[in-house]
Amino acid sequence: MRERIWLNWAMHVGFYLLIVASALRLVSRHGVNPRTVAALAVCGLLALAYAAGIAFWNHLGRRRGLVWLGAVAAVWLALVVLAPSFSWCAVPLLFLCLRLLNARGFAVATAALTLVVIAAQLKIAQEVDPSLILAPIGVATMTTVIFWELRRESVARQLLIDDLISTRGTLAESRHQTGVLEERERLAREIHDTLAQGLTSMGILLQAADRMWASDPELAHAHVRRAAAAAAENLDEARRFVRDLQPPALVDASLPEALARLCASADDDAGLDVRFRREGEPYPLEPDVQAALLRVAQGALANVRDHSGAGTAVVTLSYLDGEVTLDVFDHGVGFTEPTPAPGRGYGLRAMRDRLAEVDGLLVVESVPGEGTAVAATVPVKWTAEAPHVPHGARADDRDGAAGRVGTR
Repeated sequence: MRERIWLNWAMHVGFYLLIVASALRLVSRHGVNPRTVAALAVCGLLALAYAAGIAFWNHLGRRRGLVWLGAVAAVWLALVVLAPSFSWCAVPLLFLCLRLLNARGFAVATAALTLVVIAAQLKIAQEVDPSLILAPIGVATMTTVIFWELRRESVARQLLIDDLISTRGTLAESRHQTGVLEERERLAREIHDTLAQGLTSMGILLQAADRMWASDPELAHAHVRRAAAAAAENLDEARRFVRDLQPPALVDASLPEALARLCASADDDAGLDVRFRREGEPYPLEPDVQAALLRVAQGALANVRDHSGAGTAVVTLSYLDGEVTLDVFDHGVGFTEPTPAPGRGYGLRAMRDRLAEVDGLLVVESVPGEGTAVAATVPVKWTAEAPHVPHGARADDRDGAAGRVGTR
């Protein structure tokens, strides 16, 4: 259960204020004598025991917490015997009981603490009146009701948060499964309408050619030529719908894993020192968004390898609130305007077009002699839970840029 931090610290501060007030009252009323010194010594022991519990609260556990609560209560009881004015420290102790005890234990502890306060008030009172009994009972009742209601609200809120997190995970999984089923359906339609029918046609033509090979060679050759044409047409169809699939690197890996493999491969193949970093907590992305970002990274690193003259490059994938970005930065020669090499120059345009298909944007920034950075940004509907790192906030990456892309 996530506790109310402000309430915990309010109770801790209140406990020490009550100790200090009671100690000052004790010294002002009775002066310095052996009994007062003993009470102040026990008061110091109580303060230290309470502070130890606060310092190691997250490491106590339930059993150790109960032992610590019992020790604090015992020291407080001894202090009340020596100086009844310390009895009102029972209010913060009541809060500790609520945090550590079950309902039955809390009820017993409340009754015991209330009786101790009543006995202490009767001991120091010059004359007995009903308020000395009714006031502690009233304070204990109000404190218990308030604390209990706060605990109930906290538990209910945590259950709601857990329920929302579980529902969100279920929705994300359902969305993923729906996407998988839709992709399978698309493939089934494509295969049925293209490859299956084409293969059937080719089979019929080849069987006819086989039957007529000896009796009518001219017609048999015509059937073979038609079968070859059908094969070429179906190959084009196959290439068309295969282009709509995810890249092979994303079939059995997430986008961060695929990018990490790509960087490692660039290290091995190109002799570059390519580092991959991920910012923010990953969340689900559409397959076409993942494919677009992976293709951008591939083109960017190819550009670094072929044109930058850099020895190092940094690839950063950032999951932000409302968008995902891919940054590739190199410390190469840079340029003023991208100039395509002879027979090349399609890469940058193709990557812009690929990002445009997923409503993304590509921005190139370069300074001669200082390197090049390209930012690929794609808006997403998902909101990251973890606090995001502002785009371009890293000192060793270029501000406002994200990755090298295309061909100069």
